[in-house]
Amino acid sequence: MKRLALMPGDGIGEEVMDSAQAVLACLRDKFDLALEWERLPWPSTRWHHEHNEMMPADALDQLRNYDALLLGALGDPGPSSDKSRYRLPDGISLSPLLQFRKGLDLWACERPARLLDGAPQYLADARAKDVDMLVIRENSEGEYVNQGGRLHPGTAMEVATQLEVFTRAATERLIRHGFRRAQERLQQRREQGRERQYLCDWADAREAQVCLITKRNALPAWGEMYTEVFELVAREFPDIGVHHELVDAACMKFVQSPWQFDVVVASNLHGDILTDLAAVLAGGLGVAPSCNINPDDRRLPALFEPTHGSAPDIAGQGIANPSAMLLTTAMMLEWLGERPASEALRQAVAKDLVNSKDKPSRSTTQITEAITACLPD
Repeated sequence: MKRLALMPGDGIGEEVMDSAQAVLACLRDKFDLALEWERLPWPSTRWHHEHNEMMPADALDQLRNYDALLLGALGDPGPSSDKSRYRLPDGISLSPLLQFRKGLDLWACERPARLLDGAPQYLADARAKDVDMLVIRENSEGEYVNQGGRLHPGTAMEVATQLEVFTRAATERLIRHGFRRAQERLQQRREQGRERQYLCDWADAREAQVCLITKRNALPAWGEMYTEVFELVAREFPDIGVHHELVDAACMKFVQSPWQFDVVVASNLHGDILTDLAAVLAGGLGVAPSCNINPDDRRLPALFEPTHGSAPDIAGQGIANPSAMLLTTAMMLEWLGERPASEALRQAVAKDLVNSKDKPSRSTTQITEAITACLPD
């Protein structure tokens, strides 16, 4: 029996988690899944309001007893004019994300960007419908280690320092994971009878590829280390094409020809930026799933969350679209080894996007019911 922790969090997290829970129950019956779950009231701003902390002091110890964690959203600054709202700065409300990643050693963040039929296509080029990339972001170090400080704050002599930390061990495991995922994605495409329509024309044009992102011309210390490790690891995967992009050029090419990217490997900061850009290319944050995993150690639970945030402006109105959460749930099921159920849910969301393309706005409940109806009998 696999145990799940469902953590709705803040804002629309409650509503989209209701949707995920309803669909999980349906899938459990249809596919005879050995799943059980518990809904936790933390982390959340509500919990902070009651306990002066985002989650219990032993939260990580409690979460280690689960096989996977499904998070709705965190953060609810609320409008400054609404004095009835319990408001927290992002540094506090989003802090559990860093605690999960560090404390559970979830060193890789994966965000697939595949444009589904029916999802908004923001690029006019017809080839944009073939966007299908996976951005893998280093999650444990780099630019987000929070090392630094401010000297003489608020004065004319103020100095702010922000250190970046990169280790060879973390670099190597990230890049090797990128190559393994490229192999897995190639195998899945072959099993599903899909081929990449447009191969990269500015580098090694193979069906499966890994693109390394750095800024080694301006940040040579870590950029050159990433490049050297990339070249060494690539020798273990002669069937996988390789190319390297500076982050600014990658942003340009993501817009110019995103259909040419397959697997993209980036540092913490660069990955953070590129994943949001990739999400828009694949239909927007409303259909963007995400996961934080440790591919080398499945004894610890992985964390799955949509990327749309808590959307406090529409929270509680019952109009949040749960598609991103349900695609995230599909990622979680695949991680747990339930690929048939995962693919059925992914296809159900895709089918509903097509069916509802020209329909008026629907409630969260109506979308959930429509997607459930698209699941196989």
